[in-house]
Parts: sequence; structure tokens; C-alpha cells
Amino acid sequence: MASAMAQRWVRRLADRPSPPHRVALSGGRIAAVFQREAARFATELKVDWTGVEFFWGDERCVPPDHADSNFRVANEALLTPCGISSHRIHRLRGELPPTEASELGIHELRQSCPGNAEGWPVLDLVLLGMGEDGHVASLFPNTPSETSHSRQWVVPVIGPKPPPQRLSLTFGVLAAAREVWVLASGADKASALSASLQFDGVTPLAQLIQMRSQTHIAGEIAIFANR
Repeated sequence: MASAMAQRWVRRLADRPSPPHRVALSGGRIAAVFQREAARFATELKVDWTGVEFFWGDERCVPPDHADSNFRVANEALLTPCGISSHRIHRLRGELPPTEASELGIHELRQSCPGNAEGWPVLDLVLLGMGEDGHVASLFPNTPSETSHSRQWVVPVIGPKPPPQRLSLTFGVLAAAREVWVLASGADKASALSASLQFDGVTPLAQLIQMRSQTHIAGEIAIFANR
């Protein structure tokens, strides 16, 4: 599934008429597989990465070389193998105090992304995983609504799993993206995915789906669904 979705994305990049293309990456096990496969396909197709700008849906508050860093995973799996220049990498700076890091993240989005009529930055593609509890980015079921639905674009979040201190894009930014792809893998996530696809679902993924006209969901058995 990760390989098929990576190939779909890379072919989209290869066929795009012109830059820019602003993408937000995610963390997690399936994201690492997706990123490695994307690097492999991109090398085979000799993809021109000019104009591709990289952001993150969330980050753990750790240094960029830490094992838990979402940036480190992407850097090793995709960015370095594909020779992405540093000025096109807009990572969330987890090594800084969370408030300062969130402000810098907002600045990066403001400098690089167009805004929509509601004042949200518009990413071309947001790639998300989904947790066993239905969380997306670092927006968990217990995240206060005033945080997850804040008008701020990047917010500090305390998660239920270590490392608890996180940075996350808010629902408004995720919902404003031109496309959102969700990759869900693992039997332990089946219940959360099913609950998230209900029209009256309450998981974070369900909330995001309800805010958008279309979200692409890819499950482990390679069923590709539009909701």
C-alpha cells in the first residue's frame, strides 16, 4: 500500500506542469516506508524536485538528529537520497521551546504558502498517518478543542505517548490543503479507521474528514477510498 501510494505521488510530481508543490510529511512507521519508496521511484524516474517545498504535519519536541524526530526519518529516507536542498526544507524545530518553535513554523508557512479566503495557508498535499486512537498529526482525542481548532496554524500539544511534548498543524491548516492523503496500516488500527469513516464519527480523523469535501484514505489491504 505504501509503495503504491508513493508511486502515485512521485508520478504526480513527474507529470506536474510547473512548480511549486508544497507537501507536509508525517511521522510514523508507514510514513517511513512511504518515504523510502518515494525516494526509490523518484530516482528511477529522475524526478526534478525543483519547486517542491517540504513541511511537516507534526513533530516531536526533540533535536533533529534524535531517533524520535519525524524530520530525521524523512531526512534519511527521502530528503538526503533525493538531494533536496536545505532552503526547501521547512522543518518544525522541535529542539526549541515549543512556543518559539510554533511561531517559527507559522512564519515558514506564511512565507511559503498562499492563503485562502478564510486566512489559512494552503498546502498542495498533506500526507498523514493515523494512530490506534484515530489521531492525525499530533491532534489526539484528548487534545483540547481550543488547541486543535485554534486559529493558530502551529500549536504546542501534549500527547499521551512519549515523547509527550509535540508540535502540530491545527485542523484549520489540514482542512485547507488542496489534497489530504491518509495512510492507515496495521490490524491494531482497524477499529479506529472504521470509526473514523462513520458520518457521525468523533475521532480526530473523523473530524478532519467532516471538514473537507474530499479526503483520500489508503488502507493496508490497498483499498483506495474517497470520503
